Amino acid sequence: MGVQSKSRRSFLFFFFLFLSLQLTCYSHSTTTATDKPQQYPCRPPQHHSYPFCNTSLPLKTRAQSLISLLTLAEKIQQLSNNASAVPRLGIPSYEWWSESLHGIASNGPGVSFNGTIKSATGFPQVILTSSAFNRTLWAAVASAVAVEAKAMHNVGQAGLTYWAPNINIFRDPRWGRGQETPGEDPMVTSAYAVEYVRAFQGEYHRALPRYKDGLRRRALGDDYDDDGLMLSACCKHFTAYDLEKWGNFTRYNFSAVVTDQDMEDTYQAPFRSCIKQGNASCLMCSYNAVNGIPACANRDLLQKARTDWNFRGYITSDCDAVATIYEDQNYTKTPEDAVAAALKAGTDINCGTYMLLHMMPAIEQGKVLEEDIDKALLNLFLVQLRLGIFNGEPHFGGLGPKDVCSSEHRKLALEAARQGIVLLKNEKKSLPFNKHLISSLAVIGPLANSTDLGGGYTGVPCNPRSIIDGLKGYVKNIYHAAGCQDIACNSTTGFAEALSAAKQSEYVIVVAGLDLSQETEDHDRYSLLLPGYQMALVTAVAAVSKKPVILVLTGGGPIDTSFAVGDPRVGSILWIGYPGETGGTALSEIIFGHYNPGGRLTMTWYPESFTRVPMNDMNMRADPSRNYPGRTYRFYTGDRIYGFGYGLSYTRFTYKLSSAPKKLSLPESMKPRQQKNLLYQIGKELDYIYVDQVPYCSSLRFQVQISVTNSGDLNGSEVVLLFSKPAKTFKGSPEMQLVGFERVHILSYETAETSFLVDPCEHLSFADEHGNRILPTGDHILISENIVHIVSIEI
Repeated sequence: MGVQSKSRRSFLFFFFLFLSLQLTCYSHSTTTATDKPQQYPCRPPQHHSYPFCNTSLPLKTRAQSLISLLTLAEKIQQLSNNASAVPRLGIPSYEWWSESLHGIASNGPGVSFNGTIKSATGFPQVILTSSAFNRTLWAAVASAVAVEAKAMHNVGQAGLTYWAPNINIFRDPRWGRGQETPGEDPMVTSAYAVEYVRAFQGEYHRALPRYKDGLRRRALGDDYDDDGLMLSACCKHFTAYDLEKWGNFTRYNFSAVVTDQDMEDTYQAPFRSCIKQGNASCLMCSYNAVNGIPACANRDLLQKARTDWNFRGYITSDCDAVATIYEDQNYTKTPEDAVAAALKAGTDINCGTYMLLHMMPAIEQGKVLEEDIDKALLNLFLVQLRLGIFNGEPHFGGLGPKDVCSSEHRKLALEAARQGIVLLKNEKKSLPFNKHLISSLAVIGPLANSTDLGGGYTGVPCNPRSIIDGLKGYVKNIYHAAGCQDIACNSTTGFAEALSAAKQSEYVIVVAGLDLSQETEDHDRYSLLLPGYQMALVTAVAAVSKKPVILVLTGGGPIDTSFAVGDPRVGSILWIGYPGETGGTALSEIIFGHYNPGGRLTMTWYPESFTRVPMNDMNMRADPSRNYPGRTYRFYTGDRIYGFGYGLSYTRFTYKLSSAPKKLSLPESMKPRQQKNLLYQIGKELDYIYVDQVPYCSSLRFQVQISVTNSGDLNGSEVVLLFSKPAKTFKGSPEMQLVGFERVHILSYETAETSFLVDPCEHLSFADEHGNRILPTGDHILISENIVHIVSIEI
């Protein structure tokens, strides 16, 4: 699918130009004399003649040669994230654990900011960047993060293997780590995973046009081939993981009970795409158990990735997740049983020391064979070989400090924040402000003057700016009052100062919402309301303000803002998530009309009443018999504050269906031969077909073309979403599901064409109770804004 507009082509041109400029920098940037040199195996003159150093040999041959030279004790020492050195072979230690969720983070021990490079670009948290619904932007951000990762590695401050992205489905609005994900929709999450992994691992660098070959050889090195990796990305957390602490349940002891139906079309979909289309080189198994079996000891689960999805990479446990098999899940009788179960299931490396401590006793007790360890080491060494670690010097070796915190990367971070911010309310065109007509502005809230707007898994940002810093460029007289001591807002003692600031100002902005004290790793929310007295603060300030206030919401999780949605004293609501180091600038540009907001929510915003739903209930589908409303826009049947895909603009867009078929007929050659085995019948009519048993289903693909007109006075970007649902009601069928999405920039009073390629077997199907994907026959309803079109599939 694609957009046939000048603006779309321009953005793609900008993206590839950006990559070309980055590659040009690779060949010219250098490290300084004070940089710590990286240590690599196979460096002459002493340790370069081993077969595993011979780049002319196949990678598998080299890996097997290395394994054959190791003693059993040395092999075991490789089964930790902090792999030990093998001095006699000239192999230094290696730290597998570095983090790069939305910029280089300081969470993993593989990253340090105590060197030549003191900071790295802080991009918006993933939940905000995903709200841009822009694949090109996602890839550009991942590529920029990869450049900085490689640069930091080259001066000894970061690794080559990174444990990102987080592609778990944002199933429950209380989840503390939902902010790290692309949202609740499997298709959006899958698309984000593919773009991130391909760009981060260097695939898009290899995809530069052929006329750039000379540049590519200088940048990549002559030994860089199609199997090589610039860096390694990791799909996490596999699988059905989205609970930290709720009641008596923690992520360490929780067993996610998941139906085959939900596993197929919800929980596994992003991981399948991350591996099959993204070619990820790492998979991380999660803390939780899945249907009673700890994920890191679940052989059927882990081997499915290799056998069904052709996964070529290593599997790491989440940190201490091997320990939880015995310590928290009580799945095994001894620690030795736990490490044996994990290793034999397919967990290649343990983040932590549990395998180091208990692997030798497990071997001595006959629970593990040396060949089991060899299988894990083969997966580990193959990834290191693909990274070039055993080639004597790394790929992209020219990157250094000048490639981190570059002006290009900070501009990209700003663009990501601009595109992701969502306008939720704008009564009577309260926004944008005209800076020439504003004499004074009150900015109220505990985060209004904070530069800590990055969210979880953040490093040291280059040059963070607060919201007030951004607004100072537009208004001279700014009055600031925190109102609350912190985000928890457990006291009203600061209200008087806030009300005073509001009374003396012409306009008022209130910054409310969440921070990492409310939602983060190992910490879920119990309420969807604003914390503490924040709601009272907003209401009190709105009551004394001369004009309707502007409410700015921070945080990754949905907030019940129903009190403000219907209050005319609240003119506009903007959600900025965790916008990163340039968030203050991006927000100011939107408030003052220098940028027209176009972000859309990637998660449903539920009312507070949703908190009655047990967080440990993993079922996606609604069940009226037990008052269970279902989850996410695909299955949720209850009330909502804002729906998935919601977002406003300062301009107006109108849609028109340009072309789409009304009928699709399955050719005779494509029809299943053994009809009774493949087709479900009611009377004489065929209700659906099994997708995996219909040959050449892709020949049913069709185009849907939609023209979008900007009928307002401002240029703007529109996120075009195409949904589908079957006309007939099937047990477990979605209320609706996303077919495709595109972001298109349209000038005032101009029109752009957006085209979606629809594969019925992929986009119009869903899983039945047994986890088999089915495609209903008959009418399917396609929906995009005001467009409703019916296409019929006939046998």
